[in-house]
Amino acid sequence: MTYEQAASAIAEHFSSASVETGTPLVVSIPPDQWRPFAQFAKETLGCRFFNFLSAVDWKEAGLEVVACVDNLDDNVSLRMKTRLAAGESRCASLVPLYRGANWMERECYDMFGIVFDGHPDLRRILLGDDWQGHPLLKSYAVDTPHPPYR
Repeated sequence: MTYEQAASAIAEHFSSASVETGTPLVVSIPPDQWRPFAQFAKETLGCRFFNFLSAVDWKEAGLEVVACVDNLDDNVSLRMKTRLAAGESRCASLVPLYRGANWMERECYDMFGIVFDGHPDLRRILLGDDWQGHPLLKSYAVDTPHPPYR
């Protein structure tokens, strides 16, 4: 599969998706299509390698979840993005499709407060259980008191 074939297949099956051609192929999809699109990427486009998942806080525009999956056989890289509405912090988990998403979704939960629906063990991974807030949110005060590291 080539990048052009992948872009064509995406446009055919996901009319709500916005596709930016190039390397990697960047696809913006609505949050309700996040997991169905990831399943399509894995099963139809052959993107079986889960590369990474992270988030971006666009402040007033809301949070954006970004994941990259790859088709290693055809050398096709796909970057998936979904923008959560302002004040919204729920997204479907990709762990049922990609086991490699487990700790990265936990990190996004820990740092951004994004709740991944369907995640098997969503809890803090970097900070202590007693930590208040989510430090990578732009609304998180820099001078927020926290216990010292040892």
